[in-house]
Amino acid sequence: MEDILRPIYQERASQLNTLGVLLIEKKQKSYYTTDSFDAVLLLIVKEADQPLFIKHYAYNDKKAAMHIVSEAQLNEWLMLGSNRKIFEWLNDSKVLFDRNEYVSRLKTELREFPFYGRKLKMGIEFAKLIRRYVDGRALFENRQYLDAYNHVVHSLHHLARLSVIENGFHSELTVWQQVKQIEPEIFKLYEELVNSEESLEKRLELLFLASEFLIHSRTHMGAAHLLEILEGREYWSFDQMMSEAEVLPYSVDLEVLVEFLVEKHFIEVVNVETKGQGIYHRYYCVGEKLL
Repeated sequence: MEDILRPIYQERASQLNTLGVLLIEKKQKSYYTTDSFDAVLLLIVKEADQPLFIKHYAYNDKKAAMHIVSEAQLNEWLMLGSNRKIFEWLNDSKVLFDRNEYVSRLKTELREFPFYGRKLKMGIEFAKLIRRYVDGRALFENRQYLDAYNHVVHSLHHLARLSVIENGFHSELTVWQQVKQIEPEIFKLYEELVNSEESLEKRLELLFLASEFLIHSRTHMGAAHLLEILEGREYWSFDQMMSEAEVLPYSVDLEVLVEFLVEKHFIEVVNVETKGQGIYHRYYCVGEKLL
């Protein structure tokens, strides 16, 4: 396989912009890893006109794909978990070219999972968890049980990933298999939601009660990254938060997360007068009990 594909990547490997070339081959029992292609060539480049370029090839009744990804795009995927397959590719790939041990260092960093990276990823997962939980609860209270069910399933996935990250592992690889060993309580909740013979309404009611406790016990940890940033100023407007580079990954989930933390007194509201009678600017600061 490598010999057949060598002409495709060899010229690009000689370019100074290329940081690494990896080969991912289809496995018999997990063909989904390569999206049914027999092989995927992953080229990591320092800079590119477009963050991801994909080209397909055919050979000997087989097919291969070449993915050229910029370093910036790769880092975004790794930080946000927005391309879960990339973790499996980096974990299982054969390194064909490695400039100045870039790929080797990257693989080591993924294995060691630095604590700061974990805190940010926990914050992002926690924000997604709160979004799904809050929206699901609102749908449940409006008797929209099927839509609420969808949100609860997603919230349990985020809770599972949060647990895996908390224990120092990447959550993109076989999440439920990891959770079953690390935190069987969450795995059991998922099983009860999916397999229980209770009515959907009753299952959701029990799940919201159990989830409330599990979320409460993780709030300090899940919010730690955001709260550390907020400690950098006396108080913040929401726009200032949104403009902070380290807060950008929270994206559309930031607003619901902040409101949840206000409700739980991790964040306090500071009202500042405007020119309008009885209207105040709403600012935010870290709650006194955390200072």
